[in-house]
Amino acid sequence: MRLRGEQLEAHLARGRLAPLYVVSGNEPLLAGEAQDAIRAAARRAGFSERQVLHADGRTDWSALGAAASNLSLFAARRLLEIRLPGGKPGKAGGDALKAHAAGAGDDLLTLVALPALDKATGASAWASALEAAGVWVEVAPIARAQLPAWIGARLARQRQSAPKEALEFIADRVEGNLLAAQQEIAKLDLLYPPGELSPAQVQDAVLDVSRHEVFALPLAMLAGDRARLLRTIAGLRAEGEPLPLILWAVSEEVRTLLRLRAALDRGAAFAQAAREVWLRREKEQAAQAALRRLERPHLARLLARCADLDRQIKGLRVHAADSDPWLELTEVALAVAG
Repeated sequence: MRLRGEQLEAHLARGRLAPLYVVSGNEPLLAGEAQDAIRAAARRAGFSERQVLHADGRTDWSALGAAASNLSLFAARRLLEIRLPGGKPGKAGGDALKAHAAGAGDDLLTLVALPALDKATGASAWASALEAAGVWVEVAPIARAQLPAWIGARLARQRQSAPKEALEFIADRVEGNLLAAQQEIAKLDLLYPPGELSPAQVQDAVLDVSRHEVFALPLAMLAGDRARLLRTIAGLRAEGEPLPLILWAVSEEVRTLLRLRAALDRGAAFAQAAREVWLRREKEQAAQAALRRLERPHLARLLARCADLDRQIKGLRVHAADSDPWLELTEVALAVAG
């Protein structure tokens, strides 16, 4: 059975635990909270002993069989955690996980922690066996559009609320960093009593802890989100991120769009073109929107500007370029965003 992260609480409240749980996701706060909830439910159900196995593709997976069959002198019911941070158990690990899933019993509850898996790994035999044996909890990241509502729900847990403008203010400053968001929400609980918080109270308390990741910039470009694009570039510049790395991320996105456009112009379907250029699935919709805005000659000119900007960063003189390479980069990114 597969559940979304927000469905886990209701599932655990029923009191009947599955013999095996998988928590999969790349957001540390949400994945950690899901695992904590399963551990707490296991303790309530009498699984009083806990064993943790850290694993990867080079692990001696015979340890899993030994851990599963090891009888405790002090606890009749045990929780076994398998942490696979790379998400790739290898052939021996895959076989061991399949065998373990097939032998799941009532006195051993297994919790497997994984990152978000790609499509091929998610369809592997070992992943399918784990899902069939228990409950697979998919922890999705919180998109920027969902972040104010998520913050509002977290405030409600501590009997606080805030107007929309205050929630947007917090979201702008913690975007991309849910751990910091949770810290700021907890700080509001310490500073102010239950009730509605004013925008002034929120602004006084909340720090600017946004983590503007380099690879958030191409997503804003493709989506045509100019406000987020400008905010991201300003954040990257303020944080001292190296300009060559940011230029690489932007130019690679332009090059990918150019290759997509060439494939579409020769008659390929978009799905086929996306596979040819290794376009990530979460970018497909935004890339299609960008291609509706940008023709092949326009993309070629933007890629040429990226090449000029690379020379400018290296100290070479470039005709008709802005004297500030950050402004030149911003113009290129805004041109992609439309």
